[in-house]
Amino acid sequence: MVNQQTLSFYSQVHRSIFRSYFLYHLRRAIAFSLLVFTAIAYALPSGRTNAFALKPQGSFSARDEAFLADLERRSFQYFWDQSNARTGLVLDRTRTDGSPTDENHRTVASIAATGFGLTALCIAAQRRWVDWTAARARVRVTLRFFAEQALQEHGWFYHWMDANTGQRKWVSEVSSIDTALLIAGVLTAKQYFHDDAEIVRLATKIYERIDFPWMLNGHPTLLSMGWRPESGFIKSRWDDYSEHPMLYLMAIGSPTYPITPESWYAWKRNWNHYDGYRYLGQTPLFTYQYSQAWVDFRRRREIKGEKIDYFENSMKATLAHRLFCLELAKEFPGYGPNVWGISASDSIKGYVAWGGPPRDQAIDGTVVPYAAAGSLMFIPKLAVAALRTMRAKYGAQIYGKYGFADAFNPNTGWVDSDVIGIDLGITLLSAENARTGNIWRWFMRNREIPDAMSKVGLNLLRTRPEHHFNGRRKLGRPQLSSIRVRSGSGPGSPCGHPAWGGGCDRIKEYCRILRSHRYCSGF
Repeated sequence: MVNQQTLSFYSQVHRSIFRSYFLYHLRRAIAFSLLVFTAIAYALPSGRTNAFALKPQGSFSARDEAFLADLERRSFQYFWDQSNARTGLVLDRTRTDGSPTDENHRTVASIAATGFGLTALCIAAQRRWVDWTAARARVRVTLRFFAEQALQEHGWFYHWMDANTGQRKWVSEVSSIDTALLIAGVLTAKQYFHDDAEIVRLATKIYERIDFPWMLNGHPTLLSMGWRPESGFIKSRWDDYSEHPMLYLMAIGSPTYPITPESWYAWKRNWNHYDGYRYLGQTPLFTYQYSQAWVDFRRRREIKGEKIDYFENSMKATLAHRLFCLELAKEFPGYGPNVWGISASDSIKGYVAWGGPPRDQAIDGTVVPYAAAGSLMFIPKLAVAALRTMRAKYGAQIYGKYGFADAFNPNTGWVDSDVIGIDLGITLLSAENARTGNIWRWFMRNREIPDAMSKVGLNLLRTRPEHHFNGRRKLGRPQLSSIRVRSGSGPGSPCGHPAWGGGCDRIKEYCRILRSHRYCSGF
């Protein structure tokens, strides 16, 4: 006879064995499911954006959010007020209070500003700043004009037009880069208003009509900067780092008139070095901002050539520029940790395409607010601190109906009387991307762009995900092999995972910013 105690013992053993057996197979099932999930996710084409929608994980404080909301709303108002009702063309500039400029500029529209304006309409419709149907109507007007009426050459448009008539102004060139900025807005509107058949049809016509090989002017890979009917093609080409990456992606991805993917690697990689930073380009800060306002370069790196991560490159260029301004404070004390930024802008002597490093001899202590505002998508905390400080310190002198004046000089008291459309545009788009990533998401739905990125080898980095019970996809830390510390663990020692910074404060700051751009999954 088996007593009750023995039965109880065997019952406990049985339950223990069953529990172990059950948990063993449950773990195997979970592991197998995760393995299948990972395999499917990583089997998706690298150029597509529908596997994991990347978005910055960092967040702004309530006060920062309130400030950025106000800055965005004011910046948008420029595009709402200063676009022509018949053509949709956006004025190149106006006074800070919205009054007309001098006769020479009064009716001059910029196709680049119009591209920013089309994107601004998408932001405004999404945020309900204006009625959705009114925003859509303005997009329709603009696309009808460019599809059916605007002067064009092989699909390319003149840089400057009369806002009322669309006629060429200032003997301007048919501009390759300004056409690209316009097309960026056209394609953004196409995806935001994707349910509107007319908008989709017109946007498709405008983009697919562009003859990209024609702009090569006989060169196998490098695009010309433009063309004039009086003299033909401009001799200068997009042959080293500048604001052109999205132009080449549009050209390579064109479904009708593409150029070879080898064009991406044909332009020279000219490196810059400043105070411990090594990055591509020796150009004003806006060149690191324009393409990235639309094209989502995050977590992408070239698989050929220099294997550049362009988003990281823009971050490093921005941080180096901030340090450059701090160094200039020895000569111009108006600069400081939260008052910085020099990029192409107005000055007391007129428009200047200045920047640095290296030092531009024209620099006179002028601060250009959009330089920091356009950097919000790269260094959000430092950029918003600078913008809030400028507004708090100088108030209504520099901040008005459309946000910040184009430039001001805290050393002399000079404040620009104008705002410029493209500078307000990069302010608006960068702020929106920093807060929501919306522009990146809308623009990258145009399959031609991710397809072009795949063709040139700008693939999404394949970091192995770490799975957690909450279902989020946690991506590993970027390697920082291109950054060198000059103190701490020795000259030239790498600042990389897992140390996050070594012994150099500026490298620690760079690493902190990288951490703020960790990504989580979203569908």
